[in-house]
Amino acid sequence: MRASFIGAVAFVAGLVLAGLPADAETIRFGGILPLTGPGALIGTAEMRGVQFAVDQANAKGGIRGNQIDVLFEDNQAKPDQSILSFNKLTDLQHVSVIFTGYSGPTLAMAPLATRKKVLLVNAGAQADGLAKASPYLINTLPTIGGEIEVISQWAVSAGKKKAGILFENGAAGMAGRDDYLKSFADAGGSIVAQEASQFGQTDFRPALLKIADAKPDIMLVVITAGLLQMAQEYKQLDLKFTVAGTTFFADPTVIADPAATGFVHTQLQIDAPPDLAAQFKAKYGADMEFFAKQYYNAAQIILITLDKVLADKKSVSGETMHDALFEIRKFQGLIPLEFKTNTASVPMDINVMKDGKDVLLKEVKLQ
Repeated sequence: MRASFIGAVAFVAGLVLAGLPADAETIRFGGILPLTGPGALIGTAEMRGVQFAVDQANAKGGIRGNQIDVLFEDNQAKPDQSILSFNKLTDLQHVSVIFTGYSGPTLAMAPLATRKKVLLVNAGAQADGLAKASPYLINTLPTIGGEIEVISQWAVSAGKKKAGILFENGAAGMAGRDDYLKSFADAGGSIVAQEASQFGQTDFRPALLKIADAKPDIMLVVITAGLLQMAQEYKQLDLKFTVAGTTFFADPTVIADPAATGFVHTQLQIDAPPDLAAQFKAKYGADMEFFAKQYYNAAQIILITLDKVLADKKSVSGETMHDALFEIRKFQGLIPLEFKTNTASVPMDINVMKDGKDVLLKEVKLQ
């Protein structure tokens, strides 16, 4: 993995020095992410991942002499605010590419992206509807259904055949619940309870107790905020069923908390070489965790795509960026990706949280 990453960085470093045009300028992209509110921890990591990649490229001279500027908007993970931000960036700033995250906001912007031919880049949201929401939306990670199929099969094979579902009452949560209802049954298990939560909720005790009353072997979780509070309340209530979920469990504060010991989850594979992670931590004072890596990798994809558009002497637009990305198709960065459709498939693991660490249980691949 390290050798492939070094090769990708060398490629980007080479392209920023090649073919410098006399009329080089600043090329602006956008980012619409939750920078305040319950989703701020993830949104800030996503923003830093994009900015880190852009800062590296700019420090080497930009892309074919053009500096890159990313204009970030705070949507607080709200669909209506996302639409306002989308129109602001596209109508006033004329951006051609927008980095986005969270399922509800991304799904809300997708029809606008189609109409205005603006490339939306999602490296964090996983609602199943994202796969076909817009030809101008690319997802650098699989939708949640693939992960849920894997964790469901693991659970039943481990003898955990009765499940409760704790899901968030939003696009990602309801999609995940529906996937569990199908995948867990297909694996040979049964769902004995379902409880909904609200985005930003901090008191999960009533829902946890209702699920516990159904005596499940495992609780399948699909929430995008409040996981640490849920874990601590699970521990306080002294509940015994296994807790399982997807990559959204990859929160360093949750992994480090003793309350999460024994939590099992799928984890999409992505890694950063130690020197890159050290540079990131020196810059931001924080570890380069999953979402920072995801958005760093997504920004690398966009920078390579931009180089092709400029090399082909085409104007930078959502349409030319879209077409160039699918001409390249295969990208080798922190993890290899291939876009056979607008949604990439990547290898994944099944991990368990133990002694403050995320420990590998099993390596799997999406088909």
